[in-house]
Amino acid sequence: MIQAKIKQVLINILFIVLAFTVQNCVFPLLPFLSATPNLLLILTFSFGFIHGKNAGMFYGVLSGLLLDLFYSGPFGFYTLIYIYIGYANGIFTKYYYEDYITLPLILSIINGIWYSMYIYVFRFLIRGRLNLPYYFRNIMLPEIIFTAVTTLLIYRLFLSASRRVEDIGKRRDTKLV
Repeated sequence: MIQAKIKQVLINILFIVLAFTVQNCVFPLLPFLSATPNLLLILTFSFGFIHGKNAGMFYGVLSGLLLDLFYSGPFGFYTLIYIYIGYANGIFTKYYYEDYITLPLILSIINGIWYSMYIYVFRFLIRGRLNLPYYFRNIMLPEIIFTAVTTLLIYRLFLSASRRVEDIGKRRDTKLV
């Protein structure tokens, strides 16, 4: 059982590193994308939603630290929002059903708005840029839509991988008995 949990954590960390790489190194090179989906946001809220508050915060720390190390600015800026997102989505674990996609999709939209408003307030509003309708229409809305559509694909992929790791752990436990 412990080996299955360790394996699950390592696979989830691999997902985060892969998502970070694709989000920051591949998506910017695609000229047809006006906005890019926030893969780390999807994974962080998915981990929180499926595994609970503690797992959500743990993976939020990892995602946030990767972004803090990659982007300049105050260290901990992204880590803070990702920890909150992981924790807040962990509250909804009691409503988790494997084949239920509506709640994760709604959570994706809410988290996208929350994340974008956090960025707006602490990156733009503080510097006197008060044009929220422009920011919402040209930056927030396209990113939220792309993230929600990508959630449909990524969430299913992550759910499938989680099930497989759990099944492998259960098979090992039954062989040991």
